[in-house]
Amino acid sequence: MLVRAYLRASTKEQDASRAKEDLQAFAGDRGLRIAGFYPENESGASLKRPELFRLLSDSQPGDILLIEQVDRLSRLNAEDWLKLKTELQARRVRVVALDLPTSWMLATNSDETTARMLEALNGMMLDMLAAIARKDYTDRRRRQQQGIEKLKAEGGYKGRKEDVERNEAIMRMLSNGDSWSHIVSATGCSRSTLSRLALRLKNNSK
Repeated sequence: MLVRAYLRASTKEQDASRAKEDLQAFAGDRGLRIAGFYPENESGASLKRPELFRLLSDSQPGDILLIEQVDRLSRLNAEDWLKLKTELQARRVRVVALDLPTSWMLATNSDETTARMLEALNGMMLDMLAAIARKDYTDRRRRQQQGIEKLKAEGGYKGRKEDVERNEAIMRMLSNGDSWSHIVSATGCSRSTLSRLALRLKNNSK
């Protein structure tokens, strides 16, 4: 039984590896070895998470997928959560979350009957917490949109503040002839942002 730790943050500005020490301590207290860490910066509301599916591909039946909180695994809608849960079940991967004490027993060896009972109980708790995480996500998005609409109505919404220092560095890299792939890898910017800055640089040089 190997442990594979999944570390997710929603944006590139957040540190996906923030919970690494807590996960290491949890595994160490139980004499477990973490076979690998899989950090990624993607939304929990999307199934497009390469590192999560690389983790599942690397896993063997009975391995543990260790997470800090259930919402690190899922803020998915009901349909996508069912797809992910089906994948987990098909690969017989055990989900253990630090914020879900009912899952902790899955990190220990037990007889088949006890293991099946624990997996059933844990599955119900996962479903509940995944639904709560999704509701929290949709509520937060709704409140953000309401705030934006209010500011727009009052004439005070200016959009997301530009990261001037980062964008100036990107334009310098463009001027130096760095490839787009290298810039995206080095700065974490999107290609749409890069395209916009390339056009700005071109206009500035006229």
